[in-house]
Amino acid sequence: MTRPRIALTVSAARTPRNLAARERYLRVLRDAGAEVVVLEPGDRIPPDLAGVCLSGGGDIAPERYGEVDSERRCENVLPERDALELALARQAMDGDLPVLGICRGFQLINVALGGGLAMDVPGHQVKGDEVIEHVLEVADGTKLARATAPGRMRVNSRHHQAVTPDRLAPSLRATVRHDGLVEAFESDAHRWVVGVQWHPERTSEVDGAAARIFGAFVAEASRSPIATP
Repeated sequence: MTRPRIALTVSAARTPRNLAARERYLRVLRDAGAEVVVLEPGDRIPPDLAGVCLSGGGDIAPERYGEVDSERRCENVLPERDALELALARQAMDGDLPVLGICRGFQLINVALGGGLAMDVPGHQVKGDEVIEHVLEVADGTKLARATAPGRMRVNSRHHQAVTPDRLAPSLRATVRHDGLVEAFESDAHRWVVGVQWHPERTSEVDGAAARIFGAFVAEASRSPIATP
């Protein structure tokens, strides 16, 4: 069986922490059956993709969603990464390819579809490799529930920017809310576009059901027509 060709966006940084994060995504996607094409800022979008995984990372430049960071709350903004990922996400969604967004990738999907972000939400980010654990309720009948499991799910949290209900893009539907924030969404205008604010690739920090999202994503990509730019 041919492995679907999945684009994985990552930072170009070569620090041990960044490389370890990259390896986690590569492992879970390959274990789910994908052929992974790694894209760094400045790379060209390759042809023949079957799906796109937008990974975690630094903040999206506020001008991308019509805001000004007058208080300098944004961190690790990389304009080249924003440019690549916004173009890739829009191209994939225009072609109705499956798209999975995680943390920054979740936020980027929202921006790509015309939504915005709260630039700094306290209490959801900690230093180093610490994690804020919380339990969420996943509604039955959603793409997320079919990909993972309906009901309560233990997940992790590492973010200081967020999607709030009033900043959610019009074509997206919130499927999980927590602490006044949108923690997961899906698109009703596309075959399979799902975003989660947590990090399911950190499999030791989440319930087993949460990590199953990669298998569902790759399975959906295996049914995709091949997209060429």
